[in-house]
Amino acid sequence: MSNIKALQWRYATKKFDPDKILAEDKIKTLKQAFNLTATSYGLQPLKMIIISNKDLQKKLRAYSWNQQQVDTASHVLVICIENEVDEEFIVNYFKRVKHLRETPDEILKPFREFLVQDFNTKAAEEIEAWARNQAYLALGTLLTVCAAEEIDACPMEGFEPEKYDAELNLHEKNLKSVLVLPVGYRADDDMHSKFKKVRRPLEEVIIEID
Repeated sequence: MSNIKALQWRYATKKFDPDKILAEDKIKTLKQAFNLTATSYGLQPLKMIIISNKDLQKKLRAYSWNQQQVDTASHVLVICIENEVDEEFIVNYFKRVKHLRETPDEILKPFREFLVQDFNTKAAEEIEAWARNQAYLALGTLLTVCAAEEIDACPMEGFEPEKYDAELNLHEKNLKSVLVLPVGYRADDDMHSKFKKVRRPLEEVIIEID
């Protein structure tokens, strides 16, 4: 499919076919897409939990406003943010840059020191809000790739993060859940898949400046 046709095909899936499971190569593609998503400064203050354990999915449904997508999907992706983006986190990023690009330290040092100083002056709430914005960037990437791969998905903010965090032991991993994305294949009788898309006309949402 073309990109536009793929985006027209996708919708927020309301009912998955529980008997259809994503192949491992599809999951691998989603892993790579998540890791390749754009993030501010390239810092990637994110991690993604991939759940395919059906008993766990049933437990998580109770913490997801009882939305059936959570336990009928092939897999559930949980996008998380790092609880701490501190000097060590930033320095480790620049170590990767130096290793992969062989960039001289004298070139990296000014930007590294700027970021360390900048983040040291930010309140924890400000850093968390910044990290959450990166999670939404990752969600957009995943939804687009799902459409291109003909993987059905349903993005969710409607869940109880604290209970997800506890059930998945995210505190021990220094993480906090932000978004949930069940993925799989739509059920044949999901009537929502037949609905026409409701979008504002292009001329209302696009402003061209010559």
